[in-house]
Amino acid sequence: MGEISALTWGVTVGLVVLLLAVDLVLGWLRPHRVGFGEATAWSVFYIAVAVVFGIWFSMAYGGTPGTEFFTGFIVEKSLSVDNLFVFVIIMSTFAVPEEHQHKVLTFGIVLALIMRVVFIAVGAALLSLFSFVFLLFGLLLIFTAVQLFRHRDEDPDVENNVMVKAARRFLPVSDDYVGGRLMTRINGRRVVTPLFVVLVAIGGIDLLFALDSIPAVFGVTSEPFIVFAANAFALLGLRALFFLVKGLLDRLVYLSSGLALILAFIGVKLVLHWLHVDISTAVPEVPTPISLGFIVLVLVVVTVASLIKTRQHPEIKAHSGSLRANPHHED
Repeated sequence: MGEISALTWGVTVGLVVLLLAVDLVLGWLRPHRVGFGEATAWSVFYIAVAVVFGIWFSMAYGGTPGTEFFTGFIVEKSLSVDNLFVFVIIMSTFAVPEEHQHKVLTFGIVLALIMRVVFIAVGAALLSLFSFVFLLFGLLLIFTAVQLFRHRDEDPDVENNVMVKAARRFLPVSDDYVGGRLMTRINGRRVVTPLFVVLVAIGGIDLLFALDSIPAVFGVTSEPFIVFAANAFALLGLRALFFLVKGLLDRLVYLSSGLALILAFIGVKLVLHWLHVDISTAVPEVPTPISLGFIVLVLVVVTVASLIKTRQHPEIKAHSGSLRANPHHED
């Protein structure tokens, strides 16, 4: 694979910023209830943009980098669906009015992208300096996978999130959303609205997901450009996908188990890569096409099994999974 040119970087970043700006304008300046048709159209558009980009990238830089992009994109897209789960939980916990959910989603997506860019830069720098970082990333993903599987039938405890508790403790919060503002004055006193607290909660969740998703995609490729592109294109369609699958999320009862399996697989792949590079070249590595096939197979099986299960037992509801036990969880 040749060196990624400055022009490719510039055009890709410019395209991502342009699409984000469109999302921001639609979500922030024109709050409205998003229907199924609109959500479907935007979701198809964003996936089509990613596919066209992937095809162009494959033609320009070769089949292997192209496969790495599509594998990374699918990994990040599947993790972003779990991210949507948590967004739904946050919005229901804080009873966010439907017309303001656009704003929350757009903020969450922009912040997630910013955090991922920072983590990509740090991760790429560390990997170029210390090969044992592959081992650390691998062990982190395996630990995350085990925790996610152990608490797969739970949801994150949003109310007791450290950042949310701090915001409520140190800032005066109004009782209602005051037309979607972040701050307002009540009896001459400046206060924040519940929307501000919601954005704080979203920020905390975005940080946790960035800590998981960046090592996961570095398990697919060590090229920072592919890591950035896979993350950016997976996140861009998140707002539309939220409104499209909001009703379907409750039915994906095995999604957290599937994600745990994918994270564990990528974690083992990273550990094998470290052993291959630092210990012995006799240690086998997992080729990218096998990774792509495994991830797609797991997602297909998880989705089909979930839909069969919920058709047989409609009362069962899916959970996003949590990385630690929720003290309020009831079995």
